Amino acid sequence: MNNPDQRYDLTVALTYYLPYMSGLTHTASTVAEGMAARGWRVAVVASQHDRSTPRRETINGVDVYRSPVLGRISRTQISPAYPFEVARIVRRSALLHLNLPMAEAALVARLAGPTPIVSMVHIDLYLPPGGLSRIAVAVSDATSRAAIRRSAAVVAYSEDQAHASKFWPLMKGREFRSIAAPCLDRRGGQPRYRRTGGLHVGFLGRIVEDKGIPYLVRAFRRIADPDARLLIGGNYETVMGGNNLADIRAEIGADNRVEVLGELRGQEIDDFYASIDVFALPSNAESFGIVQAEAMMCGVPSVTTDLPGGRYPVQATQFGSIVPLRDPDALYRAILEQGATPADRREAKAREARELFAAERSLDEHEKLFTMVRDRAARPVR
Repeated sequence: MNNPDQRYDLTVALTYYLPYMSGLTHTASTVAEGMAARGWRVAVVASQHDRSTPRRETINGVDVYRSPVLGRISRTQISPAYPFEVARIVRRSALLHLNLPMAEAALVARLAGPTPIVSMVHIDLYLPPGGLSRIAVAVSDATSRAAIRRSAAVVAYSEDQAHASKFWPLMKGREFRSIAAPCLDRRGGQPRYRRTGGLHVGFLGRIVEDKGIPYLVRAFRRIADPDARLLIGGNYETVMGGNNLADIRAEIGADNRVEVLGELRGQEIDDFYASIDVFALPSNAESFGIVQAEAMMCGVPSVTTDLPGGRYPVQATQFGSIVPLRDPDALYRAILEQGATPADRREAKAREARELFAAERSLDEHEKLFTMVRDRAARPVR
């Protein structure tokens, strides 16, 4: 990290990096660390969203550079140095992996110079309704389009997500790949969160408006069984853009069958999946849902909403149910149906999910694309 002339095979650019965790961060960090484990020299350039984190460090073989943050507007970091820090590292890199959406994406792509870009479109930006949100989304969309135009290749989690994206007209004109998110095999946990012998429903993710958790609480409260439980896991203390925990607690009311667990990591996540019978992801905006795919890999069916990309893991495996957005009645019926899934079907579908969504399979596909783009750029022009 002290060598100013260090060269890299791959630079990964995103705003929020570890220790912050979201689906985007999980994918970016798994790809970065996975490529480093395969012998690639990898750098990550992110914002210093948490001032307690060092500006420079190495995490699992990846050199991490963080740019200072002057302030924040909703989920957007104000870091004037960030695009120039990316450019400084990228000019010594064979390839830039640019994670979208990103407010600075257009400038980062321009400053990348001749370094080829592989853009990852994680999601079409969603923000809770409001005047400022509309402006922020419009600006983000413009920067994403500019970055995609400069990209040698573009990745999305699935064809389903990509074809429904507002960026598809641009994406299809590039070298496009659909690559499922790298998901971890979390089998082997202990059911430490299981409270009774009744049906246990689980949600895991950021506690924010776009996850639709209040609708899940309403659906669960229709279940009369006093031994049924709803376990809600996820970060609400440091989540960017603010949480909606107050709305969720208002829906819970005095129902002590619903438990808010807070943020879970590592072994705690394994134990969470081992404690539930049905996973629920009732999002208003979603592009894949790593948590639901990991639940499936553990033999837990998912109930999710009918969103392009977000519904893909259930569509691909037929292991769960897809319901309309903001529909507690449909959620309730689907949860009961999936809760009755027999053990042999759970086992068979878990194997299928592991084949489709395993991290190594995703890394294989990323490495093939990175290698192709890098080698193509290095080929002399005739």
